[in-house]
Amino acid sequence: MTYRVVWFKRDLRLHDHAALAHAAAQGPVLCLYIVEPGLWAQPDVALQHFEFVRESLTELDQDLHAQGGSLQVRWGPAVQVLTGLYAQAPFAELVAHEETGNAFTYERDLQVGAWCRSVGVGWTELPQFGVVRRLQSRNTWQARWEAHMAAPQAVLPALRFFNPTQNQGPEVMRRPEGLQHNPAQRQRGGRRLALDTLHSFLDVRALSYRGGISSPLSSPTACSRLSAYLTFGCISLREVVQSTRATLDALPPQASRHRAGLVGFISRLYWHCHFIQKLEIEPEIEWRNMHRGYDGLREDDWNDAHFSALTSARTGWPMVDACVVMLHETGWLNFRMRAMLVSVAAYPLWLDWRPVGQWLATQFLDYEPGIHWSQLQMQSGTTGINTTRVYNPIKQAQDHDPKGIFVRRWLPQMRRVPDTWLFEPWLMPPEVQRHCGLTVGNGPEADIPLPVVDLAEATRQSKAALHARRAEPGVKAGKKAIVEKHVSRKYGSGHPRNVFPRDSDTPKTSRRKTTQLAPTHTPADQQLGFDF
Repeated sequence: MTYRVVWFKRDLRLHDHAALAHAAAQGPVLCLYIVEPGLWAQPDVALQHFEFVRESLTELDQDLHAQGGSLQVRWGPAVQVLTGLYAQAPFAELVAHEETGNAFTYERDLQVGAWCRSVGVGWTELPQFGVVRRLQSRNTWQARWEAHMAAPQAVLPALRFFNPTQNQGPEVMRRPEGLQHNPAQRQRGGRRLALDTLHSFLDVRALSYRGGISSPLSSPTACSRLSAYLTFGCISLREVVQSTRATLDALPPQASRHRAGLVGFISRLYWHCHFIQKLEIEPEIEWRNMHRGYDGLREDDWNDAHFSALTSARTGWPMVDACVVMLHETGWLNFRMRAMLVSVAAYPLWLDWRPVGQWLATQFLDYEPGIHWSQLQMQSGTTGINTTRVYNPIKQAQDHDPKGIFVRRWLPQMRRVPDTWLFEPWLMPPEVQRHCGLTVGNGPEADIPLPVVDLAEATRQSKAALHARRAEPGVKAGKKAIVEKHVSRKYGSGHPRNVFPRDSDTPKTSRRKTTQLAPTHTPADQQLGFDF
């Protein structure tokens, strides 16, 4: 029997699944997920990612059973698994969505393509996001994004299944060795939870989106919380965009707050693909500076003590340490606090973005490589096209947690600190420390650590070093090529307003009053991991 293999990767759903619809229109299908030991051994994955995938696969298998089929789960390198399937029963075509993943998946897909050619199997990859493979010019990108989002969602024909002799589903999945970190409070996987999350946001929570997403107190409900479901494909981006626009169209004229929240949300959906497109164009930005003129800026000054203080929530800056604890316990943090963590790592702690990014990738349940590495470099100042972004953790605490509710929730020892010294506990007089039953100091026995560096002086020195490098003629000269390659443009390259939206600070004036087409936020508003 001639059949086709549909390879599920980070598209764990049946709805709006272009690859499955394509294959099913040709005849019987075998739905396959491969547990790849090499992928799960990479330094940017964690146990929480594996468990979220397993939960999503279990639900996907149930949905396939309802259609009369099942999900086949195999363990091993992709080419080895495909070779074994082909030896048992040759198939005519391998179909999957395009994936813009980490370096491992990039090389893996090249190997799979070579294998398909060697045995005469068709290898079809279809777009999942508004990311364009082999894009020739950023001038056309926005229009193509809009075309993809406006196109009808993929509709499945009646499914016919090829049943292999060896029938294994998600229940056989075993935890890969060495995987760690599975927060008890993380989101759970599966399409049903994805839909519940989408509808609760569109119907109710979007009213708090504008003004609610910056504070770590309000953001857990004000943000959409769809990022993990988009990362692993429990729901399609096109489905989210179209559902949001349909909700907008149905709103009454007086629902201005609701409308503002949804319009802001759509802009972030646009930026989701904008940043993934950068990694699609230039996979090397996962491991090397986007602007090579910044090579050696921080790499040779690596400080293990600074990195340990950051990852163990012992920097001495309460807002930073509280964010690290929340992230470790939940797998999630809102956009501004993510940016603050990277800013603190890159400037006062002067840490290279690559190891910091690998650690954060394991902490973020919604780790999306294309967004993650672009944002790490942007916040660290190595893109060459972005303004310097430095977040003062004391000011961030004062602005977004003025009563110390967040800090005291995630750092129990801070509950004994009076308000006066809450965000700068190192200034607390010894007699106050004794009265509160606390010690502030350098040793591991101290309840509250001293800051690892002087914030003001370390920040001044780091900014000076970055700006000195930026002022070098060769570094200035390299900026134009990066803008041409990575900045999306609404207009033709000769137009005086050719850059839209720009990769820089938030513009002083809005370019458009309302939009369902163009974003209202620039990347200055965006986040590591993009929770939206």
